[in-house]
Amino acid sequence: MELKQLKGVLEGLLFVSGDEGLSVKQIKDVLSVDTDAVYVLLDELKYDYEHQQRGLSILEQKGIYYLTTKPDHALYYEKMKETTISSRLSQAALETLAIIAYQQPITKVEVEDIRGVKSDGPVQTLVSRFLIEECGRKETSGRPILYQTTKEFLTFFGLSSLEELPPLPDDDMNEAVKEADLFFNDLQDEN
Repeated sequence: MELKQLKGVLEGLLFVSGDEGLSVKQIKDVLSVDTDAVYVLLDELKYDYEHQQRGLSILEQKGIYYLTTKPDHALYYEKMKETTISSRLSQAALETLAIIAYQQPITKVEVEDIRGVKSDGPVQTLVSRFLIEECGRKETSGRPILYQTTKEFLTFFGLSSLEELPPLPDDDMNEAVKEADLFFNDLQDEN
């Protein structure tokens, strides 16, 4: 494969690796090139990003390479954030998210039993926003999908772990869900 093609593939790999980034070894293994070639490709991409009017750059931290936006453009990213359509979650989505956060792993049917209404829409919304994810199948008849929260859930609500969720009262599940909804609403309003 030519240098231009390898650079394009590497750029795509860095993009899809997202927050995880890639090490030189990972790049070397995926592209089937030697270590020197990896550094040449990284240097070529860095040069392209620095010397052309591009919005991206390559960041290296502790031997891991990331594709990131240029700090010079931060003002525009903030402006975009202010003008985008509200990313607030609906009440139904918040209820569903609270139930999943506290009861995970849990099936959609179990969520619906607690909420008392169908939850197809809220579950789909939460999956599409990467706040919940499938985490296997329950070992019962029909083997329904189990859901759990994601790292993005923690980030979205400013939590470092699920242990930071406030404790729920033991007596009434409906009351517990309402309290969790208030907690998530408050955190969502802060974001």
